[in-house]
Parts: sequence; C-alpha cells; structure tokens
Amino acid sequence: MAKKKLATVWLGGCSGCHMSLLDIDERILDVAKLADIVKCPVVDGKEFPDVDIALVEGSVTSDEHMREIKHIRKHSKILIALGDCAVMTNVTGMRNYFNLADVINASYLTAVSNDGEGEMPDNPQLLKLIDKVLPLQEVVRVDFVLPGCPPDADTIFYVLSEFLQDRVPNLAEAKKLKYG
Repeated sequence: MAKKKLATVWLGGCSGCHMSLLDIDERILDVAKLADIVKCPVVDGKEFPDVDIALVEGSVTSDEHMREIKHIRKHSKILIALGDCAVMTNVTGMRNYFNLADVINASYLTAVSNDGEGEMPDNPQLLKLIDKVLPLQEVVRVDFVLPGCPPDADTIFYVLSEFLQDRVPNLAEAKKLKYG
C-alpha cells in the first residue's frame, strides 16, 4: 500500500488538539509507516499541498481562516474536524454572544491589563475577524468529526490508523481500545 499524505492544521483554537496529537508519542512511528506528514503547524510553514487526510483543529474566526479552510477542503480527500472548536466552536465561539466591536474594544481598548494607551492594532498583516465564529461544517464539507476538548491521544491514533488503512473509524470502538 502506498503511503498517504497527511496534513494537520490549526485555525482558531488553543493548540490543545495538536498537543494531544503529539501525545501519541512513539506511535507517531506507526503513523509514519503509513503516511508522510506533509504539513503541520508544529514543524512546517509551506503552502498546503494536495493530501489524502487533513486533520483540522479550531474554528473559523477570520477572513484568513475562511480562505484557508476552503483551500484545505479543495486539496484534501478526507477532512477531519479535530476537537470541539472545529466541531461546534467551543471556547472560541463564546464571542458569538457579543457584538464583535464590543469584543474588540474590550480586548484592546478597555482591558484591565492594558497599559492605558488604548491603541487598536492596525496592520494589514493582521487577521480580520468575521462577525461570528463558525464551526468547520458551516463553511465546508467535513468527512469525519472527532470531538473532545481535546480528543485523547488514543482516539486520535485510532482514527488516524483507521483512515490510513482505508477503513472508516467507529468512535464507539475507539472507547473500548486502550493503547500502551
């Protein structure tokens, strides 16, 4: 069986899902036997290539995330929503309960931790927040949902192993498995 191409991406989230992915420890060698990791925020900054499987952590919070997730979908055979932020916005979506301008003002102008300068960052390189934080499936087609905050390493390893061996994972089965 030819090696698959695997990518991991981090959008609007805390990186906890990637930390949990790293917690598969030496089992990453089992993944590496079946896949080349061609994109990962922990180690790589290249453009997103065509891949067999994309694990996407985080929700869509900005114009850049919107463009990125559409590009990822276009270049991925299987897109997995990794973690609760990707699935339902979780903590990142808490700002949806407030007016975006109020959130930005509270973050940059009136925050207790501010230095009193009250300056709003203004640089064309910065992300432009969209009005509402969105889960992935509201923007693109998602092929598999891996919930959790974060999902545990055993479940991530199980799901990856199944997809890398051309099988569809069953999360009920994952709960029964315990790896080293």
